[in-house]
Amino acid sequence: MATFALIHGGGSTGWDWHLVAPHLEGAGHAAVAVDLPTERADAELSDYVRTVTDAVGIRDHVIVVGHSLGGFTAPLAAEALDASGLVFFSAMIPQPGETFMEWWTNTGHDRESIDDDPEVSFYNGVPADLAAEAKRRERDQQGAWLSKPWAGGRLPDIPTIGIVCTDDKFFPAPFMRRVIRERLGADAVEVPGGHYAALTHPAEVAAALDRFAAGLR
Repeated sequence: MATFALIHGGGSTGWDWHLVAPHLEGAGHAAVAVDLPTERADAELSDYVRTVTDAVGIRDHVIVVGHSLGGFTAPLAAEALDASGLVFFSAMIPQPGETFMEWWTNTGHDRESIDDDPEVSFYNGVPADLAAEAKRRERDQQGAWLSKPWAGGRLPDIPTIGIVCTDDKFFPAPFMRRVIRERLGADAVEVPGGHYAALTHPAEVAAALDRFAAGLR
C-alpha cells in the first residue's frame, strides 16, 4: 500500500483533505496531509518541500499529490522523497524557469472567463457548513518564491497523472485537459466536482488515487 503525501492549495491547510484521508486509509493506504508555511513572507519552495518531507518521514511507496498552487511544491517534494508517483489534482503544473505569475499567461488561463465570486469559482457545490469552515481556515498566501522561477530542472521521471474536476469553475475542465496534455503528455483522469472536489466528492477523489496506486504495484 502507498503513503499519500497530500499538499493543499494556496492560502489553505491540510484540513482540505480531511474527508479524503479516511477513504484512503480505508483502502489500506496511509495519508499525510501537511500545513505549508504559507504565511511566511520569506518562505522559499525549499521550505515547503522540507515541511512535506519532515511530515512524511522515511517511508516506501510514497505518492505525492498537489492541489491547485500545491502543484508547484509537489514535483520537488516527489524528488526529495524519492516518490513512486506524482499527482496533479486540479493543480498548476510548472515548467522549468517559470514563475507563478508567468504560469497564468503561459497556460492561457488569463484568457479564461473566471467568475470573481469565490462562491462560484472555488466553492461551487460545497455544502454551506464545509465552505464556511474552509473559509474560516483560510490563510494569507505569501512567500518569496512566488516571484522567482520555479526551482525544478524538470518534472520527476516517475509515473505522473493529472486529475481534472469536471465542474471546476476556477480551472475549467477543458482548460485543464489541455494543460495536462501539453505539460504531461497524457490524457487527464476525471472526477466529479468543482475546485474543492476533495470536500464534495472525497470518495471519488480517493478512488482515483487508489487506482493510480494500484497501477504502480
